[in-house]
Amino acid sequence: MNLLTIGHRGVMGVEPENTLRSFVAAQEAGLDAIELDLHLSKDGALVVMHDADVDRTTDGTGPIAEKTLAELRALDAGRGERVPVFEEVLEAVQAPLQAEIKDVQAARALAEVINARGLAARVEVSSFHDEAVAEIARLVPGVRTALVASRYGTDVVDRAVAVGAATVCLNIRRLTLEIVERARAAELRIIGWVVNTQDHLRLVRAFGLDGATTDHPDIKRTGRFTA
Repeated sequence: MNLLTIGHRGVMGVEPENTLRSFVAAQEAGLDAIELDLHLSKDGALVVMHDADVDRTTDGTGPIAEKTLAELRALDAGRGERVPVFEEVLEAVQAPLQAEIKDVQAARALAEVINARGLAARVEVSSFHDEAVAEIARLVPGVRTALVASRYGTDVVDRAVAVGAATVCLNIRRLTLEIVERARAAELRIIGWVVNTQDHLRLVRAFGLDGATTDHPDIKRTGRFTA
């Protein structure tokens, strides 16, 4: 079984998440793709961070949307790393990227970068929000998109099809055979997240998933993702 391995926010199990250090480590570990998260700063920069505010992952406080890029740059994102913008990640690593967008505004900003740089083949765009997936697909014809879900039922398949997503990225702890079968019937690719334990890995294998998002690079290095 050839399984796509995706580094979650780089390799957040061992490096500060969503930093250039974490992304480089994911690439050096041989992971097939790298997942990251995008928000817009007050001045419209595509900032790489998971949360809507900076409190958990930096030494600062407050919402990203209320800070300029310069203000965000002054923060420590862990081990002296600075908060990166999307364009810097493109230069720092060559691996395929899965960029998760948080809203329609971020979708529009990302679309500009993808179109300007011809990145549709390298960057898959994902979101928990149906309207953001639909918007990026409208703005970047041919771009690969994925609908992400944490708490979901079989309706997630219908939602993905409705917005033209080719992939569903699903919380491995809630996955059922019925959902897998429905996704397969709809010809959707299925990625499980976050796969950090042997139990979760066994589920990935049992369901025959296409890929797994993980926090730990050693899962790839030790070959435990091979059947």
